[in-house]
Amino acid sequence: MAGNKLLVYLLRRDLRVIDNPILHHLATTDHGFTHLLPIYILPPHQIETSGFVAEGQKSPYPLAKSQVGRFWRCGPARAKFQAECIWDVKHNFESVSSGMLVRIGKFDDVLNHLIESLNENNQSIDTVWMTEEPSKEEVDDQNAVARVCSEKGIDFKLWLDEKYFIDDRDTGLKSPQDLPDVFTSYRKTQEPLRERPRPSLPRPQAGSLPSFPSSVPPQKAPFEIPDNYDEFVRRLLDPIDNMISDPPPFPEGAKSAHPFKGGESPAWERLYHLIKSGAMTTYQETRNGLIGTDYSTKLSAFLAMGCISARSIHDELVKFEDGTERDYSKAMGFGQGENEGTRAVRFELLWRDYMRLCTMKYGVRLFKLDGFKGANGNYDKKWNTPNEEDADPDQNPPPKVVAEMINRFIRGTTGMGLVDASSRELYHTGYTSNRARQNAASFLTKHLGVDWRIGASIYEAFLIDFDVNSNHSNWQYIAGCGNDPRSNRSFNPVKQAFDYDNDGKFCRTWCWELREITKLEHVFQLCTALPEELEKHGLTNNIMVTNPLKRIEFSVDRKPRGSRRPYRWKRAGGRGGNNRRGDSGNSSGNGDFNGNYRNGPSSPPNTGDTYMQNNGQSRSNWAPRGNSMSWRGNSNGYGPNNHGLPGRGHIPFQGNSFQQGYTNNAYHHPPRQYMPGPGYSQQQQYVPHAYHQQLPPHM
Repeated sequence: MAGNKLLVYLLRRDLRVIDNPILHHLATTDHGFTHLLPIYILPPHQIETSGFVAEGQKSPYPLAKSQVGRFWRCGPARAKFQAECIWDVKHNFESVSSGMLVRIGKFDDVLNHLIESLNENNQSIDTVWMTEEPSKEEVDDQNAVARVCSEKGIDFKLWLDEKYFIDDRDTGLKSPQDLPDVFTSYRKTQEPLRERPRPSLPRPQAGSLPSFPSSVPPQKAPFEIPDNYDEFVRRLLDPIDNMISDPPPFPEGAKSAHPFKGGESPAWERLYHLIKSGAMTTYQETRNGLIGTDYSTKLSAFLAMGCISARSIHDELVKFEDGTERDYSKAMGFGQGENEGTRAVRFELLWRDYMRLCTMKYGVRLFKLDGFKGANGNYDKKWNTPNEEDADPDQNPPPKVVAEMINRFIRGTTGMGLVDASSRELYHTGYTSNRARQNAASFLTKHLGVDWRIGASIYEAFLIDFDVNSNHSNWQYIAGCGNDPRSNRSFNPVKQAFDYDNDGKFCRTWCWELREITKLEHVFQLCTALPEELEKHGLTNNIMVTNPLKRIEFSVDRKPRGSRRPYRWKRAGGRGGNNRRGDSGNSSGNGDFNGNYRNGPSSPPNTGDTYMQNNGQSRSNWAPRGNSMSWRGNSNGYGPNNHGLPGRGHIPFQGNSFQQGYTNNAYHHPPRQYMPGPGYSQQQQYVPHAYHQQLPPHM
């Protein structure tokens, strides 16, 4: 290969060809490279790869299980979604006359094998590029690649990650340490959000990239990479197919709220649908839903894998708001500027930025037991743990009881209807709503006092929309050790169920035991049902009745409100229109429908409610209806313990049965009576711009 210059591009969470800075640079500049070899690496410490081991051989890597919890790092739902993302971007590389390899191994192992194999054929690598990521394991991988390149005399470059909403170069932060610890403070420095993102980058033209090598070294033994997608998925899922023993049955008639395939192409199809259907316009009204595909954008999983960038979403919203894209002309609000829905979407995209910046600021503290708040040395909360070695001698409940509590939380048999429905939906589909996630996290950490990192590890294992930064930040936030200025915040899951599942449909859909239960208060806490009703439906001895993990006394003295806000969309004047930058109207903008290229593929034909305790004092001054949570599943699984060191042999929580009720109820907190405020009215619940709150939102 004399005279050839080979560039190796190592992909991670940048699985797209549209708005890809590396590909754009290669397609538009005189870089001097003759060949481009994109490689996606399956890291064996984050996703189990033993299914790809050749027959009769053994994997050189340990099982991909989290140290905190010993759960699989990546469960079958996300593994399948990830496989779809990989195959889709591979096809998209081929569509621009390039290609992509898939390899298994640690990053330095894969690179060393590639260098050695090429050298044996008198070939060499000139340069290695990859996109920078801030989390501990990703930084370790970057450093490992940099060391190999330094040792071998190969040029190495880390590219800025540009899949986020506001470019790091435009935030005004001189360093991550300048990031405010309160999101609202950061948000105010970035508004108006519509003006902030840089333009997205177009898809490279076919033939504009350096040539894909005519021959490449094979995968290093003992692994084998099949060329067939179905065989690839089968091998990926085989080792992790049985996540838990005795799982809950899939309920008859239930449907996934996230039935979408992974990949760049499905991401763009989803975005087009959201705009054309009006779901973006009504988003602020529907975002706290529990059932269906369109109550939230469902873009979080695509964003997490880098299948689409936040600024690409913003660009399409601007085309819709400005009225410059004819394909959106029939959508509600077309050409009428930024509205409440599109503004709320931008707000949530900024939350994703903020959580990544928190990781850059705090580093490994993202995984410490005392969280971000422990940075000042003043955090001393004790958490319940299932690990005998880590538990305090006087921990009550004892570790074995905590382990069973965690098992019941995963299987959805806690006795708290909203929490159980969410857990079962998550197990079966890899997705559950933002509202349900908030309540489940609050229940596990605030009501049961369980180590928040256990919950973070559970969500890492099961969530499709796992993201390397957001998951632990969100669990810290709810647990009270993260960047929440009100660390004592907690959710009453019974009240929340009345507010957001006011017909009981969500709970009855996923918990088959509740389908014939009549009264909502019994649906939301089965243990409160009358003995004769329980006997009638064969539930007298059900563990959710005989031994609920928690019983919350709740008095129903008002009509439950609708699960969705009254529709009140209106044009947001002065925030766009025929003006991309959102100026007050001095510019006419690009009114020509055909004047702007499209980056994307061709278009397809509270809790925040205020409520009162028995003493009549307001429990919260939160503004209503803005408290969504951005669960994008970023747990790393190798999170350190409270000393910042690797975890030490945490026991697996995979017990076989819950037929025996607890005899020790010491961990049940005293019940509290939650009553709505005396001045409750439906209209009071809905205030403008309610999304400008402290709880992280969710896409």
